[in-house]
Amino acid sequence: MGRRGRKFAIAFAVVAATSTGAGAVIAGTGAGDDQDLAVTRQPANRDIERKVDKLVRQMTVDEKLQQVQLLSDGQITDADAKAGVGGVFSLTDPAKIDHFQHVAVEQSRLHIPILFAYDTIHGYRTTFPVPLAEASSFDPTVATDDFTISARESAAVGIKQIYAPMVDVSHEPRWGRIVEGSGEDPYLGSVMAASKVRAGQGNDYSADDKVVTSVKHLAGYGLAEGGRDYNTTDMSERTLRNLVLPPFKAAVDAGADTAMCSFNSINGQPGCANPHVETDILKDEWGFDGFIESDYTAVAELRACPPKNPDEGPCGHGVAADGPSAGALALNAGTDSEMVSTNIRDNGKNLLSTGQISMRRLDDAVRRILRVKFRAGLFDHPYADQTKIAERTLQPADRDKARAAAGKSMVLLKNDDNALPLDPAKSTAVIGPLGDDQHDMLGPWWGQGKDEDAVSVFTGIKAQNPSATFTEGCKMVDADLYDPANECPDASGFDAAVAAAKAADQVVLALGEVRGQGGEAEVRSVLDLPGKQQDLLEAVKATGKPVTVVLFNSRPLTLGKVVDNSSAIVEAWFPGIEAGNAVADVLFGKVNPGGKLPVSFPQSVGQVPIYYNHEPTGRPCDATSKYNSRYRDLKTCDPLFPFGFGLSYTTFKIDNLVLSSKTMQARNGSVQVSADVQNTGSRAGDDVVQLYIHDPVASLSQPVRRLRGFQRVTLGAGEKKTVTFRLDASDVGFYDNSGKFVVEPGEIDVFAGDSSKADLTDSFQVTGFGRR
Repeated sequence: MGRRGRKFAIAFAVVAATSTGAGAVIAGTGAGDDQDLAVTRQPANRDIERKVDKLVRQMTVDEKLQQVQLLSDGQITDADAKAGVGGVFSLTDPAKIDHFQHVAVEQSRLHIPILFAYDTIHGYRTTFPVPLAEASSFDPTVATDDFTISARESAAVGIKQIYAPMVDVSHEPRWGRIVEGSGEDPYLGSVMAASKVRAGQGNDYSADDKVVTSVKHLAGYGLAEGGRDYNTTDMSERTLRNLVLPPFKAAVDAGADTAMCSFNSINGQPGCANPHVETDILKDEWGFDGFIESDYTAVAELRACPPKNPDEGPCGHGVAADGPSAGALALNAGTDSEMVSTNIRDNGKNLLSTGQISMRRLDDAVRRILRVKFRAGLFDHPYADQTKIAERTLQPADRDKARAAAGKSMVLLKNDDNALPLDPAKSTAVIGPLGDDQHDMLGPWWGQGKDEDAVSVFTGIKAQNPSATFTEGCKMVDADLYDPANECPDASGFDAAVAAAKAADQVVLALGEVRGQGGEAEVRSVLDLPGKQQDLLEAVKATGKPVTVVLFNSRPLTLGKVVDNSSAIVEAWFPGIEAGNAVADVLFGKVNPGGKLPVSFPQSVGQVPIYYNHEPTGRPCDATSKYNSRYRDLKTCDPLFPFGFGLSYTTFKIDNLVLSSKTMQARNGSVQVSADVQNTGSRAGDDVVQLYIHDPVASLSQPVRRLRGFQRVTLGAGEKKTVTFRLDASDVGFYDNSGKFVVEPGEIDVFAGDSSKADLTDSFQVTGFGRR
């Protein structure tokens, strides 16, 4: 059955927040089976299919080849629009979008509209926290608010496709693009991906406030060797299916109608020339009937270097001899739309005449693109109503949601002697290169966010603590290329910083990375604080004043020395447009931080990759002995901060783990798992109850822990709630090396707690055997 006749394979429910502000409650997941909370997909629209078929029959070969071409904002001309080009990306000027759309609709022979696209990653104009921060919320309503607003603002200017969500699972903090995803866990990534797709597209993305989403990057991009962007990956089929693909499957099941193939290769096959992933799995197995666009010049990069014809664009992978063969390889693998490079369009006629591509495959690509355009309502309503742009952009209510999202996304990493929350009646010194910074608060992929709209940390703190002062200490500059002179290069401002600290009752030190140190092509080999920021921290700490470090960064950093020299640490990531207000809310206790880490923080860069859901070994790490899987120069086997970790201004107790049954039938059975969570402190706060499983004996070695459920709840002082999860065969099964999903008989251990170190445990038996 096609994708549109299925139910969600990743099922979850977003439960309305309580009056105390509880986050979403997540129940159930699936590697392939339907769940009680599943939503039925609508079947393919026959009227649209008839229109698509009719249009394809009318098209010339040249018009078909134009439809599979995707041009950038710097490439598009009136001639392209008249010729029937399929798509344009990164054009944001509404007047130009409107102009080219009018040319395409009114002057092209078949009046086919252009699909305009943009990288709306964590906000278009109202910039939300970066995706890694949103994942820290463990609350899909944060993702829902982001993509609801992002879709409305994007669509208002005529952009009808967004290149998001980015769902690459990554174990690589060195990789700059880890900031764009949800971290190291496929389950958390799946929930956030599905939430974003459903919010961005709605039930019908032809609505004037909705867009079609493009899930990216297909696939394995987040596991690039050495963490270096664009680099190769090598993995087994079971790693691909168990770790990498689940968030893509969740996005597709949630309705994502477009996808982007990746720069990297998997086992020697580049992402945009990989028929196994693009066609066998995505299109045939999952029933995906939308289209796949290549990433930027990724088709040209299939060629060997040096290229025979440099005019055809970049080169690299060496799986194609020239531009024509690169175009044929990509199209035949399943890539439907070529971004920037023009190998399919320019060489298509010759490729058809020589049999290197078929008309059937070209028609299939064109049908997929036209199908999405019809579903997007572009044939009926090709033009955006530009009179509504202002009322749909940067609204006060949107800023309120961005502020709430930022507060929910912050993670309290340290709080010795209840150093936080700060007292707003005491004098506060805000110190550090990011302390009065608007530009970097927006983070990588800031869309059309404006620096002047962002709230700096100092501005936010001063609004709640009018006597606050600011001293920079040293300067960080957002530059395109690495230069030590741009990264807190000297100590010339330290004396003023120390004097400011001495004059204040409490100190907030704003440290981390500039936004340009994360995102695409921004790989770091060292994960310490850049420049002399650590020296600045130690100089301020020496004053004896309590120091709270607020971190702004795109990735996990190595923070051992930061821990040693601070009273409290708040991981704020890049919080977006309302950064300063949200930071102040957390620091002064208006918001009790409840975020959890979606990725492990290493002790040192030498531990990388380090992640909670690793496979066991015959000689597990023991730092006190020799012949085991350890680092001889580290005194611990653990990360500095584990996945799922996060503190609060109150305390919680999780106990009373109860299983509804001690057995589960492999094919159709399920087990309900419940646990009690109680706020044992004196103030209201949020905790995230996390459910993990482990299969101790299996035909293939299984991860030591696998997240299979989480619930973020808000509890008043002394309040207790029972949280419930449902596990079924899709949770305990796994994909084997042949790509088959298997459920094996045997014991399954269950763990509940508020981090991946959860130690409340029980077990049940799976009976029977399942395979598909």
